[in-house]
Amino acid sequence: MPATSTTWSSIVYARVPALDSLRSYNLAHARADLVAGLSVAAVAVPQAMAYALIAGLPVEYGLYTAIVMTTVGALLASSRQLINGPTNAISIALLSAIGSFGGQDERIQAAVLIAFLVGAIQLAISVLRLGDLTRYISHSVIVGFTVGASVLLVLDQTKNLFGLKAVGEVHDHFLYRFWLTVTHGGAAHGPTLAIGLASIALVLALRWVKRKLGWPLLPEFLIVVVLMAALTAALGLVEQGVKVVGDIPAALPSPRLPALDAPSLRDLGGSALAIALLGLLEAISMAKAIAAVTGQRLDMNQQCLSEGVANFTGSFFQCMPGSGSLTRSAINQQAGARTQWSGVVSAVAVALVMLVFAPYARFIPRSALAGLLMLTAVRMVNLRDLRYHVRASRFDATIVAVTAVAAVAISIEFCVLIGVFMSFLLAVPRTGRMLLTEFVVTASRSVRERRPEDEVCGRILIFGLEGEMYFGSSASLEQHLDAIDARVIPETQAVVLRLKRARNPDAVGMSLLEGCVDRLRARGIQVILCGIREGMFACMTNCGLAEKLGANHVFLEQPVPLTSTVLAVRHAYDLVTNLCPTCPRREGVSPPLFYEI
Repeated sequence: MPATSTTWSSIVYARVPALDSLRSYNLAHARADLVAGLSVAAVAVPQAMAYALIAGLPVEYGLYTAIVMTTVGALLASSRQLINGPTNAISIALLSAIGSFGGQDERIQAAVLIAFLVGAIQLAISVLRLGDLTRYISHSVIVGFTVGASVLLVLDQTKNLFGLKAVGEVHDHFLYRFWLTVTHGGAAHGPTLAIGLASIALVLALRWVKRKLGWPLLPEFLIVVVLMAALTAALGLVEQGVKVVGDIPAALPSPRLPALDAPSLRDLGGSALAIALLGLLEAISMAKAIAAVTGQRLDMNQQCLSEGVANFTGSFFQCMPGSGSLTRSAINQQAGARTQWSGVVSAVAVALVMLVFAPYARFIPRSALAGLLMLTAVRMVNLRDLRYHVRASRFDATIVAVTAVAAVAISIEFCVLIGVFMSFLLAVPRTGRMLLTEFVVTASRSVRERRPEDEVCGRILIFGLEGEMYFGSSASLEQHLDAIDARVIPETQAVVLRLKRARNPDAVGMSLLEGCVDRLRARGIQVILCGIREGMFACMTNCGLAEKLGANHVFLEQPVPLTSTVLAVRHAYDLVTNLCPTCPRREGVSPPLFYEI
């Protein structure tokens, strides 16, 4: 019974890292997490409202997400400092997905349903332990997406900043609607534009103060939002035509089932997949960046689990989809957060703000939030990072360019999917190139790579294959195996093939190898495989190749490097019946003793 209890507790601690942190929690941790959590909440409140505005949703849905998703994500996250919740990138993708829905109620239902689907997809990725596959998706996808998303964000918020009337049908292309709004949306509204520009100027001034005085935790967004709301209420600017966010319910989100129906699931499935992948890329890349500073070891599948459960749970509390927030995570880390409980503190603080100050938040001008979002859009693009990826290689430059253009010209979710597709499309040829090396036995009885001036014994041929031995490398593998066939001469009696650096074999790769073995054996040539690792041997056993060759023709990897190769070559010498005229064995010299680096 105690053993069972220990097993269950270890599972709970592994799956809920926040509980595991309590085993060594102390007052210093609590103090640090409290300060960090409150610092994050000061930024989360205005950001959550602004990100809901991006997606075309009432601002309270952003706050719901900053409460529920942040709490659940913090409890399950592998990263101790990552803060989950609404983000600008996910909100822009969400706008692209639900922008064609006409009524506000329809958009809300669609947003919640997408959160449900995003959570389900991310949970599936975690359960199938596919989280590590995200490392095969080029970071250039995120760079290109960020460029395109920042352009879309600026264009989308232009109408709110200038007080223009939105023109166009919901089914029209975004760029066409933007053009109609700019050309037929009326003149700029003076008070609205003044508030927006004043908000931008004040934020920039406060950032200058932060740098000058060394106050990194100064919540400039919150200060500006509060000041502009107070100014709007005091001067009666609503009566002058300034649009505000309106009434916000002073209540926490109540549990409610997402509206699940087949047509909506079908229509939103593609968008949900794109947002799920984007969310994982965002969260994992940020978690890695923070871990590089803190030295924490991350569990990528656990991080995928936390993202999935947070989105899935949030969908039952009227939340929009979210991910790891760059800004809030950075503030959390800079403020000295020690554990995941700082995220819980942040969520509780946002909930208290919503309960207490909701009646006063109705006066927040939309143009003020638009100004803050435009500043966010500008800061989204890291010019140094962009230049680095564009200059690094044509591979990266192509992905950045195609992803960015697709985001603006087609749609955000399509740009993510095409970026991911291109990552795999361009990566497969790279991983699909295997390398063939020929080795020789020297006069000093060492085995090393063949040099141009080396004479090769035709009786025994020694080769090495390295690379990913899967279907993607089948063309390269077949070419190299044909080259081995071509090197065989009538006098050849044995071929030694070193496979220590051949990785991840599948049915296609093993079938090609077995075909080569069969052809050589049909010509009366002994085939000896060496450097065989555990995974390779298991695949050979399952496919019957190990049994076909026999135990004395398969040399497993040895604890001492290169021992397997030397033993295989010695065995090949023992099998040779007709030595070359110049072979050292004719004079009684022993076979190879070592492998020369």
